[in-house]
Amino acid sequence: MGHPVEPPRRRCRVGSLPRQQPGQVTVMTPPPARLRLAPRLRKLGVVRRSQLITTYGVGALIAVDNESFIVSGLDSWDTSAAPEVFERRLAQVLGVKSFRLPPTPDTDEGVDGVRVRRFPEFYSCPGCCVLQPFFRFGSLAGRARCGECDEDLVPSRFVLACDDGHIEDFPYWKWVHRGQNTASGLCGGTLTLRIDGNTASLRSVIVSCDCGVSAVSMEGAFRAKTLKELGIRCGGRRPWLKEAAAEPCSQQPRAMQRGSSSIWHPVMRSALSIPPWSEGIDALLERERMIGAPEEAVRWHFSSRSALLRPIKVTLEDVVARALAISTEAPKQPSPADTHDVLRQEEYESLVRGNPEKHASGWQSFVCEPPTGDRSAVRQFGIDGCMLVKRLREVRALQAFMRGVAPLESESGQRHAKLWLSAEADWLPAVEVNGEGVFISLDADRLHAWETDPAVIARSEQLRRNHLALLEQRAASTSHGKGAPVESYVSPRFVLLHTLAHVLMDEWSLDGGYPVSALRERLYASEEMAGVLIYTATSDSAGSLGGIVAQGEPQRLASTLNSALARASWCSNDPLCVESAASGVDSVNLAACHACVLLPETSCENNNSFMDRAMLIGTPSGDVPGYFRACL
Repeated sequence: MGHPVEPPRRRCRVGSLPRQQPGQVTVMTPPPARLRLAPRLRKLGVVRRSQLITTYGVGALIAVDNESFIVSGLDSWDTSAAPEVFERRLAQVLGVKSFRLPPTPDTDEGVDGVRVRRFPEFYSCPGCCVLQPFFRFGSLAGRARCGECDEDLVPSRFVLACDDGHIEDFPYWKWVHRGQNTASGLCGGTLTLRIDGNTASLRSVIVSCDCGVSAVSMEGAFRAKTLKELGIRCGGRRPWLKEAAAEPCSQQPRAMQRGSSSIWHPVMRSALSIPPWSEGIDALLERERMIGAPEEAVRWHFSSRSALLRPIKVTLEDVVARALAISTEAPKQPSPADTHDVLRQEEYESLVRGNPEKHASGWQSFVCEPPTGDRSAVRQFGIDGCMLVKRLREVRALQAFMRGVAPLESESGQRHAKLWLSAEADWLPAVEVNGEGVFISLDADRLHAWETDPAVIARSEQLRRNHLALLEQRAASTSHGKGAPVESYVSPRFVLLHTLAHVLMDEWSLDGGYPVSALRERLYASEEMAGVLIYTATSDSAGSLGGIVAQGEPQRLASTLNSALARASWCSNDPLCVESAASGVDSVNLAACHACVLLPETSCENNNSFMDRAMLIGTPSGDVPGYFRACL
């Protein structure tokens, strides 16, 4: 993990820190101003680089021993030595120039890791029960202990956050002094917090003030209506951003547990590296930062670096010609609404077309080839094509984050909280992962005949109505979403592909040598696309052991489909599962539960939503035909 940043927020020299393991990031914080006679950084711990994208990104809370911190904005990250990650397609759609790996500390170069700041500011002492800002306890640097009774302090369990990403300390003073006109903190009293121990509920958490007001329990603090009646509004605070002023906010805040999973949701965008940028001259030009450079600069750069040309077997004139061709191409500017579709459409075309191995792994990150066996074994299942993705690279970038309810793919970016304070930000944190996979596409004619069946459409419409109701409910709960049109992408094709991906991942986890949590899905579902990529993608070599690619051979894939469909035809929760009209979180599943098709959240790109086994095998009554009904 890293180091917290406490006010005043001034850059400090890195002190003596132990060497980090590869891929680990240190979180650091400058000491308080009153102790800054000998500048140094306090090391809190380490996290993996990937966790700074998925779990402990900007704005997330980190608990370290008996302290709590919030990860600082990108403005405070020292990326001078952070490796750059190249993925031109993703950079274009996100509007940035580049991506960078989260920085790791280097004591020899004086580079620190990721900064964090103390949050929440309120702490309590279990000895004297005092509840007040941390700096008032008089704790020594590097410790969180009460200066009076020498007990370990405890960070506030409760914080206040809104759907726009703002977060602040819970207003304990207003909670206790409800109905009084005295300005906050001017009653002259000291707040205390104690646990009476009678129950495990909020009723046993008692907050009081020695100014004479009655003690109040925390019961009801999590009701938004209660906070609104007390006049508690969002203060627009962004403590993860250095010296950021509070901004106007009309959202109604809600109380949350400091360790709640609703405190922070990453908004990640990812893309596969596909030709032309994944290999050959294009990859070379991008790595050497020669995209858009004048012809003279390109020629001079590579004429003195001929060793760079030998691995990809090209000449200097080939490189110059390609650089000129790229500079004359008009850059693609997709609208935010179709960003996801543009990336997926390009990937789908590359997966269908294939890409044989031409270069070494360092110069070709995408290898996709058809299997060598007879495909007739899988065509009887309505599978039109099967491709073995022997090498792939995925770049995952953190675009923003949200608080409150988990984001949906179809939601707009209005709830996105900023990672930067500066308006001139031109990079985002990202990680690159390598792996392998199998791509399956469905037979277009058979799929069209199935998805136009009135019974299939009617069943899919149940999910679509539930999804629209959820989107409308979320839009109505925010000030900027009221009255905004909502649209659902749920269709028979999408539900079929999503459910198929889950049953295959579950089956391959038994045969492919990978735990199911190490497998991921990537869906391609639209009027022009009907495919699914199941792949492994890890930050080390474990993602390319060959176990998943072997499952894509036609005979083995046919056997897997037979077994997966047999498992999907029965669930231990039937008949409740298969006859369910709405299941799962937010009621956006039908015949899908943890006993049949739900998988770890790391494997699913749709939060285990929009699935129905009946789309695969049909309903028990036979009213709704499954796509694979003829194969059972």
